[in-house]
Amino acid sequence: MSKVAPTLEDVARVAGVSRATVSRVVNGTRNVDPELQETVRNAIEQTGYTPNRVARSLVTRRTGTVALVISGAGGGSDVFTDPFFGRVTAGVVDFLRSHSVHPVLMLADSDHARTEVVEFLRQGSADGALLVSTHPADPLPARLLEAGVPSVLYARPGRPMPVSYVDMDHRAGGRLAADHLVAAGRYNITAISGPMDVLASQDRHAGFRDAMARHGFPYVPTAEGGFTAESGAAAMHRLLVECPDLDAVFAANDLMAQAAVDVLHEHGLRVPEDVAVVGFDDSAPALACRPQLTTIRQPVERMAAQMADLLLADLEKPGQRPKSVIFEPELVLRASA
Repeated sequence: MSKVAPTLEDVARVAGVSRATVSRVVNGTRNVDPELQETVRNAIEQTGYTPNRVARSLVTRRTGTVALVISGAGGGSDVFTDPFFGRVTAGVVDFLRSHSVHPVLMLADSDHARTEVVEFLRQGSADGALLVSTHPADPLPARLLEAGVPSVLYARPGRPMPVSYVDMDHRAGGRLAADHLVAAGRYNITAISGPMDVLASQDRHAGFRDAMARHGFPYVPTAEGGFTAESGAAAMHRLLVECPDLDAVFAANDLMAQAAVDVLHEHGLRVPEDVAVVGFDDSAPALACRPQLTTIRQPVERMAAQMADLLLADLEKPGQRPKSVIFEPELVLRASA
């Protein structure tokens, strides 16, 4: 005789809660007490209950999945080796898991790929999109908006549009780096910027230059990088030619800062005794660097989780006005400056 499959009522009885509470947890409803969620999940595991996702989707008109779209990053290898994208993915996955929602990773590094993303979402294959767009001219945010796809962006869009996003005050981060280097007594201060067609790079560098000007430094020798280790090393070589007596470097991300430290060591310069180095992001390279990097912390995982939270809130109550959430940077002091 076949065993009867456990029901919501069975889970509710084991958990000591109502059937409605179990249903809310199974359906990924927000604002359920975390301890209650854990109790229900333990009961689900004990009973062996398996939600009928097909039936649930017919009722809720939701798939229980969202697309995490990386647009304009230049291909899969860049995404999987860049610590920034890894941190975004970790923050999204951890948050969605606690709400029984599953992410689908989609790379949109060409016009054809972006069209596929729009069609995938327009057909209802996922409930919405979490979009990490690396260039302000990226057409994907506007295309998703036009298609009526619920979306939230990591970083403000390149042009104003009614879409929710999370971001950080990158200008404030640049100011923190400048203030620290000047307070440390550095005088010949230089910078390695990120790609200047990226809004975050523009803001970090503008904040740094503004603060330097307020401290009486009207000009900061700068070499542009591309947020990669190779570009950071090349930029550091250029700065050493232009400013052989430099005593400080602000790099717009930790990968470039770590590469800059390596180049300085190759030239027989000590960090921080001869040259102080400050990075940006507080990512894995900051701890791998020798000496470890003083850096500006961008709370990427928290920002990614907030992005997912905004999307789930929009899915639960469609038609709300778009929201922006801006995070503050933090100076993290280590050995390099």
